[in-house]
Amino acid sequence: MAGKAERELVAGRQHRGGGARGQKRKVREDSWTVEKVQAFFAALADSCNASEAAREAGVCRASAYRRRKLDAGFAEAWDDALEEGYGEIELMLMREALHGSEVEEVVLDGEGAVKARKVKRVRNLAVALRLFALHRDRMEKRRAAREAMGRPDSADAIARVEAVLGEIGWRREMAGV
Repeated sequence: MAGKAERELVAGRQHRGGGARGQKRKVREDSWTVEKVQAFFAALADSCNASEAAREAGVCRASAYRRRKLDAGFAEAWDDALEEGYGEIELMLMREALHGSEVEEVVLDGEGAVKARKVKRVRNLAVALRLFALHRDRMEKRRAAREAMGRPDSADAIARVEAVLGEIGWRREMAGV
């Protein structure tokens, strides 16, 4: 039985008297497990809705946004899931723009009986196209930032290296080396 109790505990820190020491604590039921993270991103890619994704994964929406703010890897996976979801929307919009959708219009008489049926091709995509345009702009900025960060000769990379070298030089000077 001790083995089972040991598996249900996770490492944590207890802050006391200005220091921290290791301790074991029980796993919270609402904590982010690997399965919940995967479920969250799968639902986010399907719906492009963080509230719905959090509900489906069984986690708090606020904790999802907090984790996105604090964890760069989580934030990038979030953006990747949205990019995947909006890619699906783009494909749907392209199909819709090319082929339209059929809507059946039923005309009833005064007694509620069907008087006539009419099938129409409808292409009402104004809201979806606006959302897609907003997403496209955001993704273009993200791609440009990713490309700039990935290049070792980018102005940003050079500035970061120079800042680190300046800090090292200043520390060496202060240490008298």
